[in-house]
Order: sequence, then C-alpha cells, then structure tokens
Amino acid sequence: MLLSIVLLTGLATTALAADPRPDLTPTEADRVSAVTAPTDDFSKPEPFEAMTAGAATFTGKATRNAFGHPLANLSFDQQQSFVLGQALFQKFWVSSPSSTQASDGLGPLFNARSCESCHIRAGRGHAPQADGDATSMFLRLARPARNDAEKADIAALKVLNFADDTYGQQLQDRAVPGLRAEGQVSVHYSDEKVQLAGGEIITLRRPHYGVKNLAYGPLGSDTTLSPRIANPMIGMGLIEAIADQDIEANADNQKRDGKGISGTVAKVRDHLTGEIKIGRFGWKAQNATVRDQSAGALAGDIGISSPDDPRHWGDCTAKQTACLALPNGVQPRLGSVEAPPPVLDLMTFYSETLSPPKRRNVSAADVLQGKALFYASGCTICHRPKYVTRRDVSNPALAFQLIWPYSDFLLHDMGEGLADGQQVGLADGRQWRTPPLWGLGLTKAVNGSQAYLHDGRAATLPEAILWHGGEAKAARDRFASMVPDDRKALIRFLESL
Repeated sequence: MLLSIVLLTGLATTALAADPRPDLTPTEADRVSAVTAPTDDFSKPEPFEAMTAGAATFTGKATRNAFGHPLANLSFDQQQSFVLGQALFQKFWVSSPSSTQASDGLGPLFNARSCESCHIRAGRGHAPQADGDATSMFLRLARPARNDAEKADIAALKVLNFADDTYGQQLQDRAVPGLRAEGQVSVHYSDEKVQLAGGEIITLRRPHYGVKNLAYGPLGSDTTLSPRIANPMIGMGLIEAIADQDIEANADNQKRDGKGISGTVAKVRDHLTGEIKIGRFGWKAQNATVRDQSAGALAGDIGISSPDDPRHWGDCTAKQTACLALPNGVQPRLGSVEAPPPVLDLMTFYSETLSPPKRRNVSAADVLQGKALFYASGCTICHRPKYVTRRDVSNPALAFQLIWPYSDFLLHDMGEGLADGQQVGLADGRQWRTPPLWGLGLTKAVNGSQAYLHDGRAATLPEAILWHGGEAKAARDRFASMVPDDRKALIRFLESL
C-alpha cells in the first residue's frame, strides 16, 4: 500500500533551497542543509529524532505535567527566572482596588483570571463544556474594512483588522463585581458522517457559533465571530529562533513544486518596535514574537496592561463607559502599568523556555510505518519536520539546536469547512497557520481530554485530519483511502510526537 502511494503521488518533499542564512558560515550552511533534508529511509529512526528540541529537550517522564518543564540546557540563573515567570503565569489577578496591590488590575472585562486558566498545564484549551464553561476558548470579533482607507491600513500592516464598535476585539464573558459581562459563547453541533476505506465510519461535529445575553446592545452587522482555543505553550522560544530564511524557503519551495499547496508568509508589525517581521504565533500567525503574544494576551484576555500593550482597561471600548469608569490597577510606586517591565520580562522568558518533551516509541515498527505514510501522503509539505535554529539568538539555550516542530509556519487555505470568514492581516477567512505537532501525542495526558483544531471541534486525531480541506484536501483524501491498518499506523506515528 505504501509503495503504491509513493509511486502514485510522488510527494516526497525536496530539500530546501533557502537564501543564505547570515548566522552561518558556508560550511555550517551545508551541514544544516544535510541535517534538515527530508529522509527517505523509514527502516529506522533518524539520528537524534527522539530529541524533539535538541539539547533543550525535556527527557523526564511524560506525566500530566510534561509541558511544564524548562529547557534542559538553561543555566542555574535562567532556571530561577523560569520559576518566577511560571509563578506569574499561574497567578490569579484580582479587581481593583485590592489589598494585594501587586495583583491589582483584573479586567474590568476579561476571559480568564490567569494565563494558566486557558493554557491548562501549558497545554491546549478545549471547546465549551456541557456546563457552559468556555474559559479556554473565546470568540475573536472583527469586521472587514469598510472603505479604501481602511483597506490601505490593512495592506500596510498598520492594523490586522477592525474591532466591533461596541464589544472590541473579543467577546469577554466575565466581569469584575458591579459590571456586566459582555455575553456568552453559544455553540451547538450537527453531525456529519464520513465513510473511510474498509468501511469505517467517523462522525465529525460541525460547530455553529453565536452569542447570547449580550449586555451592551447588538454586535455590528458585519462583525464576524472566530472561535479560538488556547494553543500549547511548548517550544515557543525555539520557534522564534528559526531563521526567517528557512520559513521563506518553505513558501518558495511550495510554489516551485506546483503540487497545489502554496503557503503564505505572514507579515506583521512588531508591537514594540513597529518593524515588519514574520508572524509565527497565534492561529493566524498574527504575532511575530513571544513577547508580542504575551503582552496581547495579558491585555485582551485578562485586562492587564504592560509596557508593550498599555491598555489599563483591557479590551473595553469607548462605548462601554461603565467599564472605563472603574479603577485600574496601576501602582505608581511599581510603574506606569499594571504588569511593569519585570513582570512582562519574566512571563515572556517563561513562555520562551518551556521545553518540548522527548518523543516516545520512535523505533516501533508501526510508528516507522506511520511516519513513512505521513511523508508519502504529502503531510510534510506543510508539517515540515525539522530545523536548526539560528546561531545568533540572545539566549544560548535556544541557539543552533536541531528541532522537530513539524510545521512550515505558513498560512494555508484549509477549505470552507474550517473557514471563519475573518481576515487577520494577510490571512483571509479560510487561512490558518500550520500548527506545530510536537507534543501532540501527550494531549490527553496533559489536558485530560483531546481537542484539536482552532476551536477544539475534533476529539480525535482522525477527526482532525478529516476536517482538512483546501490545500490539504489531497492529503486528507489519501488518509481516508488508506486501508485501516495503514491509518492506524499513521495515527500511531502522530501519537509518538
């Protein structure tokens, strides 16, 4: 079966032809090219394949805390900073005024009281629960450009999109005492059955989203709703350490290969410097750095201002006067924002240095068979297996590591079934960033359940694959047409990541 797929599709990925990396000598560049070239030998694991993050890999037991460990090669002083950042990541913020002044500033409107509430044990979020709890998922709110000036602002990357006039950038379902929450997520599912080769039938849940109990009037008539669950936190600093040239080469090679897959490099403005950079983080690659991601989440999700995003009232809009009339948590003796520089610095460092765990069962026959099928089906065109990080990053623990994130970090059209209709910068309503797959097989161990894709609709890996459309439809169809034992082997490979 495997041989027929390879001969039929010819989808073995080719070596990259990147522009020269300024951090490497010609000799080093040749070495990196050889090390990161896709394999064609599936009889045994590749060298260092189990070490997901190189020397930074967490090699301990894969327990429910498998995502909560620092990079293995941090210095002693860096480990202390990690622990302090972890405490801030887990702390609960409180409303102002409060006797615990260093924790003042929650909201006034918010989605969670701590980062850990959404990124459960540094893992992924989940779809709304049966009891209505949607703590680790929220709705992004945005409208399209309404005139040429607004279109020009998006094209120039001055803005990613435009918020709802009343409710802002996201629906916030919680509020401090004395203030009404904006509303709640409403979701119901319809079932769609898919028959696979061999007679297996899988039921997919198609979500239908809305909002209820809106407290401040209707949403704008052109406001779109985009559900987002929290992403896993592991390996973020290593992702930021991938060379721009390698990500750009992914797009160049896909266009050159002409196989119906053509990813877009996300370009965004650094929130601190205004410099145009490659977007790497978030479901639509809307943030260029871990610091950008951290500051945006503090303000948007919790309502905490920081030097990089000084919104003391979070996502409250000018129309929400009751929200803006409430006190904020700025303590002048500590700084001009609610999370002053040391707080944001430590939270960013923690987020940058969470280690991807070591892989499991890399030598098992069914895992190697599944890996071969993953390659032959064309999955590695988007889920590029490996990179060597830059030599010139400021943190030596992140530098020159062979890492295996399984992503090209590009935007791809994933079809109408996953479309949210919401533009985010260069990403249109059908495009999503290819998510990294490292740690995928530990999802249930860490989070206690499985929830995949941007809104957690898929409760199993086969469901997640079968939702792939657009540029990924051919790979999805190859999975659906495999004999059952081959499908099981491919899933076993994914579970080993």
